[in-house]
Amino acid sequence: MFNSLKKQSLTQLAIVLTVTSILIRFLSLGLYPLMDTTEARYGEMARIMYETGNWITPMFDYNVPFWGKPPLFTWLSAAGFEVFGVNEFAARVPHLLVGCFILALTWFVASREENSNKEHAWLATAILATTATFIVISGAVMTDTALTFGITLSMIGFWQSWTKQSRFWGYMFFVGLSVGMLAKGPLTLVLVGISLTIWICGDKRWKRIPTCLPWKGGIAVFLILSLPWYLLAEWKSPGFLNYFIVGEHIKRFIVSGWEGDLYGTAHKEIRGTIWLYWALSALPWTPILMYQVARFFKAGEEGVVSDNGYFGFLWCWMLSPLILFTFSGNILSSYVMPGLPAFALLVAGYQGKLKLPEKIYKIGLITPVLIVIAALLLGYNLTGKEVEKNLLSTWSQQVEAPDSQLVYLNKRPFSAQFYSNGKARKVTGSLGAVLNDLKEPTFLAVKTNQIPQGFMWNKNRCELRTESTNRELVYCTQPNNDELPPA
Repeated sequence: MFNSLKKQSLTQLAIVLTVTSILIRFLSLGLYPLMDTTEARYGEMARIMYETGNWITPMFDYNVPFWGKPPLFTWLSAAGFEVFGVNEFAARVPHLLVGCFILALTWFVASREENSNKEHAWLATAILATTATFIVISGAVMTDTALTFGITLSMIGFWQSWTKQSRFWGYMFFVGLSVGMLAKGPLTLVLVGISLTIWICGDKRWKRIPTCLPWKGGIAVFLILSLPWYLLAEWKSPGFLNYFIVGEHIKRFIVSGWEGDLYGTAHKEIRGTIWLYWALSALPWTPILMYQVARFFKAGEEGVVSDNGYFGFLWCWMLSPLILFTFSGNILSSYVMPGLPAFALLVAGYQGKLKLPEKIYKIGLITPVLIVIAALLLGYNLTGKEVEKNLLSTWSQQVEAPDSQLVYLNKRPFSAQFYSNGKARKVTGSLGAVLNDLKEPTFLAVKTNQIPQGFMWNKNRCELRTESTNRELVYCTQPNNDELPPA
């Protein structure tokens, strides 16, 4: 294989990298469980949507509306369940399909650029397909892939409308904004707005603002596609708009460690950490872009912009998430993803201006290899990050399971909800108090550090059925109060 790669052109190598990365990611989708907390949480929300038929309001739990995000990510996974049944592959594959649409848009815009060719288009696509964060998140149950698709469609739509005077792509700009609004909300408008504002302010481009897009028709399209769901969501669940707009988009951004999150914990990081996240998320290509830019400045080239502003446009696009989240401490590494298509286009664009040895791009082969390794480690539970799939697989095989309740003591992981089909519930208190309150046959999942030393299940009419690294699953009938540990 490696001998044949030596003889391939850059275009052939790029095609191999793209296809291999997508194929390996596709094959990995069902190899490992939905991981706590994000994937399992969003997967369970999609499962509830699929089960209940409520396609308007994502539900955090039965009868508990989820106000934290719009529904597009839930629609995607729930649609997967409709087609393939409730499983990990079905939850993830629609998101990977959206990732492939992003790759297709990347190929398209690179192939249409002046002085470009199919080599540059395939190289940009391969760079993006083998960028670690992009290909991993594209196959995960998260909001970021759909958001990135919406922003990519908007940015490419704007560029084609600006440079080709394409009315169709002008409308696609507004369609992309609508997709983003249904994927993650007003953040889409902010990121696209930062990108375009910085770029338009240069070289007197602002003079073309009134004519660069079909504003009246485009705004109408945007409102028709995005506004109805927001109105329906507020009607179905009053209070949604206040929490989502004010809480999620103002307080979450400006308040480090924001404690108003109804559904999880805030992610408190040092301000500016987003730049480190970008450098890591763009691997293995981060050093390549830095080296390319350094070569251009050293050679006396412009390096950042081109005659039609293409490079400057890409830089503004790529940097917009970093600029926005530089002053936020409540961030995740996935927040850099909307700028990664521009990153890939920049690497390919610089290669077209001042070529690096083609063999350098074989480094992209490392990404599919790492995906295989990571999937196997997660699938065989060798990472130390345990989910409840194995424990509940044994539970589902117990003859008493259909007629008994399933209870988690003090903490119920999201994966427990998903892999029990929503049957698992949480009770709080000491082990003794919980056992004393049991009124019916129960499967009880207890963390090992919550079991008193010397405690014996069989003396409390409980029988150990299975255990994992940090939990024991027991089946309890009527408790024996004389043997219960102190409450």
